[in-house]
Amino acid sequence: MSDKPIRIIELFAGVGGFRLGFEGYDKDGFTLPAAGSFETVWANQWEPPGTPTKQFAARCYIARFGEENFLNEDINKALTMAENGELTIPDADMLVGGFPCQDYSVSKPLSQSHGIEGRKGVLWWDIYRALEMKKPRYVVLENVDRLLKSPSKQRGRDFAIILSCFYALGYSAEWRVINAADYGHPQKRKRVYIYAELTDTAWELEQTLRTDGVFAEAFPITQELEREDNFTIGIDPYEVTQDFGLGAKTSRFQDAGVMQDGKVYTAKPRASYSGPFKVLGDIILDENQIPEQFFIDSSKIESWKYLKGGKREERINKASGFKYTYSEGSMSFPDPLDRPARTILTGEGGAGASRFKHVVETESGRLRRLVPDELDQIQGFPRGWTDTGLTDGHRAFCMGNALVVGIPNALGKVINKRHFGLS
Repeated sequence: MSDKPIRIIELFAGVGGFRLGFEGYDKDGFTLPAAGSFETVWANQWEPPGTPTKQFAARCYIARFGEENFLNEDINKALTMAENGELTIPDADMLVGGFPCQDYSVSKPLSQSHGIEGRKGVLWWDIYRALEMKKPRYVVLENVDRLLKSPSKQRGRDFAIILSCFYALGYSAEWRVINAADYGHPQKRKRVYIYAELTDTAWELEQTLRTDGVFAEAFPITQELEREDNFTIGIDPYEVTQDFGLGAKTSRFQDAGVMQDGKVYTAKPRASYSGPFKVLGDIILDENQIPEQFFIDSSKIESWKYLKGGKREERINKASGFKYTYSEGSMSFPDPLDRPARTILTGEGGAGASRFKHVVETESGRLRRLVPDELDQIQGFPRGWTDTGLTDGHRAFCMGNALVVGIPNALGKVINKRHFGLS
């Protein structure tokens, strides 16, 4: 077994959550342990539309990791350049990335000479191209959990297409919806993580999900599973586009599952975790460290209360004149400090009243928004990670798009152990 580091290609890199989780960091006053022996050999980040003012995540990434082997360019263009010999993307053992949830439908079948073709501008197909080009042994991806259910007219089709693509490329795959708070992190953030591997080893699907898989080791579950299901996925994504989930009201994909050679086992598990739990109060800064602009003016508090409160109101559609009843439940105001934070969204920045921004109460009784240093820590980044010349709003946007660093860190420990044959 080689003692060389596991080489990583990082797509849709953002501010480096995957890299930080796998490689760790020990400079700029930050210290975060690595998950094992990992080295990022190439990374890409591009924020459309492609103007310099929009590339704030890339600027943060460069500030922390440097410009070497980093490309701030549209990934579709970059892959085309690589295919034409105009750009070198290094070989790697693993590809990682968090990509948007979109419509993944296929417009050309695998049987045609040029292979499958997805809708233009859909980033999954860039991941597919990169996998086809570099054939890394491992793949770790992150997405919103609705990926398992979309689209509404063909429940589960989009995820079935992804699994079919893995099957066609020779990969076996696991997935798990993980709520970070269930495993001790200070944020209720549910995301689906996908692990795929090129392997000749036969997987016993149910046992892989329960105890033997990468997710089962990194994020243990109880053995009382719900909604168990077995079915098959075809090897041609085009056929999956036509048939999967037609007429279904719910997706067959549950919060965990395994696929090998087109055979799928899926179930809904519950977390089994006995370690320490962090809450929002654990990362809150002292009141005297908070700039005045983050405190809510007393004249604005009623606006915040209205947006956070429950509603049942008659409204009129301005375009059609149609009357309808709008309703929504109430939210905690201020946010409780003895529980994990709600999911951070990209609109967390800015002083305007909002239903979804976090508000906490200080010891003196004043209400305030969270500062960017706190948002960094809620996601598991070191305090001040995004403090690289970005505006407060851009720092908040980056954290709304980021992942919880501890998730890839835990996965990386398991992958590292298995790759190097460690006990």
